[in-house]
Amino acid sequence: MMLIYLLAMYPFQSITAYQKDLLDNKTSCVAVVTDYLQKINTHQALNAFVHVFAEEAIETARQLDQKRQAGAVPKKLHGVVIGIKDVICYKDHPVTAASTMLKGFISPYNASAIQFLIDEEAIIIGSCNCDEFAMGSSNENSMYGNVLNAADNTKVPGGSSGGSAVAVQADMCMVSLGSDTGGSVRQPADFCGVIGLKPSYGCISRYGLIAYASSFDQIGIFGKSIADVSLILEIISRPDDYDSTMNKVHYCAHIGSAIQNNHQEKKHNIAYFKQVLDHAALDKEIRSNIYQTLDQLKKDGHTITAIDFDYLDYIVPAYYVLTTAEASSNLARYDGIRYGHNSKETSHALTEYYIKNRSEGFGKEVKKRIMLGNFVLSSGYYDAYFNKAQQVRQLLVEKTNEVFESCDMIIMPNSPSTAFALGEKNQDPIAMYLSDIYTVFANLTGIPAIALPLYTHSNGMPYGLQLLGKRNDELQVLQFSKKLVSTH
Repeated sequence: MMLIYLLAMYPFQSITAYQKDLLDNKTSCVAVVTDYLQKINTHQALNAFVHVFAEEAIETARQLDQKRQAGAVPKKLHGVVIGIKDVICYKDHPVTAASTMLKGFISPYNASAIQFLIDEEAIIIGSCNCDEFAMGSSNENSMYGNVLNAADNTKVPGGSSGGSAVAVQADMCMVSLGSDTGGSVRQPADFCGVIGLKPSYGCISRYGLIAYASSFDQIGIFGKSIADVSLILEIISRPDDYDSTMNKVHYCAHIGSAIQNNHQEKKHNIAYFKQVLDHAALDKEIRSNIYQTLDQLKKDGHTITAIDFDYLDYIVPAYYVLTTAEASSNLARYDGIRYGHNSKETSHALTEYYIKNRSEGFGKEVKKRIMLGNFVLSSGYYDAYFNKAQQVRQLLVEKTNEVFESCDMIIMPNSPSTAFALGEKNQDPIAMYLSDIYTVFANLTGIPAIALPLYTHSNGMPYGLQLLGKRNDELQVLQFSKKLVSTH
């Protein structure tokens, strides 16, 4: 335990700098893991981690130190300390989706993304709190309780990947993984002042990611530098035969080194939607700062194009119709018979047993979305709601393709406001759902999007802007993101 006092508060700057310190014998994996475990313990009140793999992480670190000191060449993520959202399967470890339905469940296999991390000698330090089954925008729908924003404990961290965001925000790990169905990486990244990347749909395998809405879900990455996020993306975006919806071409294969070594000053055509930035829901200070950034980019030689966008008010309704429909189907497997929560009462018939299991196992928000999904898929409303939402989605894809014919990227906000107070929107589900108004667009269209922490509000809370790119063009998005972050 002496290492806690001698080497506490390791000054992590980047993965590259950390690994150089390891090679120069300025630190060790064991010392750094011990330090992060101390930080997790110090910040228990934030409720970011629900399971901490302390002994295993230290043992893995010890083995990596021995291999390195014996002359083995370190792999790309050698010793990198990573937190994972509690919806990503890690073999022989609990994965519960923050739900009573899966309380005590142990994963029998690794998610592909986790396996890729382990293959490159990363250290998984624990699993992070989240909204139950990734359903929420504030991380207040967890069986483990609320996650608190480290910048202000009276504020939400955002959701559903709030625990993963706070884990990076409060320096409890180097990077973390979340999942993004409609902004669940970017919105908490915005609220917590860290970088949050949602890659293109199909960029990262969903094998081992507990499904919310299968045609929307994508594993995302939290970090404090574009270089770190890019390196993790390079590793976990490898092709995977276990996911038939995944892109079979590893177009992010060398993105880590490409971002690290890129020094070009390319000029871009940047678009923004006038209806988005002028929307009545958007905080005036957020609007002002994004306009100032657009003005500065124009002065720097980039082309800024204002585009009319007539579908803004249809995005959130279409998103919730489609995702609840998919959720009601995906969550039908949790019946308490094969796995999941089962009621202690055994005196009732099979149908009542199913009802009891699901009523006890699922939380209020999950039940609400299952019922909404069943409603929009019912025979009387299928055409009126589900089919119409699919048509809106197709219109959005077509509109997006038109925009990218003349523009390289799109800039918009991440959220209408900075982090709101705990409990502020719990009694108004419409207000809560509308907080996703700027993030669900990227999931509906399958394009990459990243939250960049560029500003501080007059209320003291961090926030930033969202950069969206062409599908499968993470390289350009990350290169330009690096420039934006470096100039703020």
